[in-house]
Amino acid sequence: MPAFPKNSLSVLTVPAFDDNYLWLIHDGVHAAVVDPGDAGPILAALEAHGLSLVAILLTHHHADHVGGVPQLLKHAKVPVYGPAHENIATVTVPLGEGDTVYIEQLALTLSVLDVPGHTRGHIAYVAAEQHWLFCGDTLFAGGCGRLFEGTPAQMLNSLAKLASLPGATKVYCAHEYTLSNLRFAREVEPGNPLLTQRIADEQAKRDRGQPTVPSTIALEQQTNPFLRATEAAVIARLQAAGRLAEAGPVAALAALREWKNVYK
Repeated sequence: MPAFPKNSLSVLTVPAFDDNYLWLIHDGVHAAVVDPGDAGPILAALEAHGLSLVAILLTHHHADHVGGVPQLLKHAKVPVYGPAHENIATVTVPLGEGDTVYIEQLALTLSVLDVPGHTRGHIAYVAAEQHWLFCGDTLFAGGCGRLFEGTPAQMLNSLAKLASLPGATKVYCAHEYTLSNLRFAREVEPGNPLLTQRIADEQAKRDRGQPTVPSTIALEQQTNPFLRATEAAVIARLQAAGRLAEAGPVAALAALREWKNVYK
């Protein structure tokens, strides 16, 4: 494996399961892992790249995000950061809106946002200096998470928080759902030329075996229907499809999510 430059932070993509991405934030020596649903790929990546695990960061309680934590803790006794409003037995540092995480070995500062909707207590981590966002299953490239526990109003507010981040912010979401999401986005907004170009670009990445993630906040603002729920073209399409019974952004977000749930 190629050596990483020391003391310069970067993010290593670690695929897992069928379509998950686990993230290793590292400086060439130390590493923090985000949402390790499976310990095996993380332990293999740590060994391959000569990295020492120093922290675990969790966004929500679903098994494909937390399942590998117990095994990782057998490998290294490290702090486990996670949402204060979810019951995750391995969390040692519960977090919520406004909290800050400082990982000394990486000299990395992360701010915490409450972003409920997918789950009730979902959180996200923002590395403002690096322009990185680790958002779990709240915001996806081209989409958003299903509303398993939260409400459309919560998801709308959570997405608005994330959309307000600087446009250059890289969006490290947790799944390779991008092409499926963009097919739905094209159904919602067929006249968006930026969306047409994005589909071509992302398909080319997949054809080369490359991840489509990270995205950027700017790209999501331009092409993600869940961040564009108040756009006139999106509202008109929902109305034409007979899917919008009420006015307002919450109803539009709910209609989009319900449509996506059944879209093939």
